[in-house]
Amino acid sequence: MRLILVRHFRTQSNEAQRIMGWGDAPPAKNWEEDLRAVDQCLEQQHLVIDAIFSSDLGRARETARYFARRRGLAGVESHLAFNEVNYGDLFGLDKDSASTAYPQFKTDPDYVFPGGESFRQMQARCCAQVLELANRHPERTLLLVAHAGVIRALVCHFLGLDLVDHLRRKVSHRYIGDFQFQDDNCLRYDELGQPSGFVRDGIIDVPWICSI
Repeated sequence: MRLILVRHFRTQSNEAQRIMGWGDAPPAKNWEEDLRAVDQCLEQQHLVIDAIFSSDLGRARETARYFARRRGLAGVESHLAFNEVNYGDLFGLDKDSASTAYPQFKTDPDYVFPGGESFRQMQARCCAQVLELANRHPERTLLLVAHAGVIRALVCHFLGLDLVDHLRRKVSHRYIGDFQFQDDNCLRYDELGQPSGFVRDGIIDVPWICSI
């Protein structure tokens, strides 16, 4: 399976640096500019997308529908397993306030947020769902629309990086991750859009090739 991973459109809460998690927020002004840039990059790569998937949150589903319409695809399959981390009681807080009230925010991947879950729990569910897709669609190219936390979790897991070191790694709304799977293994990873912090900060070089 080839998995093309992108982030949802920019929201007003993203711009205000407020925590959403399993909540949602309206699109930011000029939200389509990022999606058009991603779409153009996908077209330049001559990628043929067989099916489109997303998290179950509105901002991801609407983004996925945008790409589906552009490709004449009938529908989008959404999965709760691809949702952003559930921040529970932190929903709506600005990130500075969250860091003060909850020192474990973006520092401890095993901390379970009140009324929510931990980063590690989110990583387990989204990685399991990716492998389910890989087993179900071994020869297909899939587009997945998810969230910054999910993207960090997937990159860390499949490239063998420790999540604790990368909870704040930057992922833009023009990020495009390119994973190639065989069975349960990621054999190759590349970035086709705006580089993530993993590349820009020198954590990995792309294309990354599995050494096993």
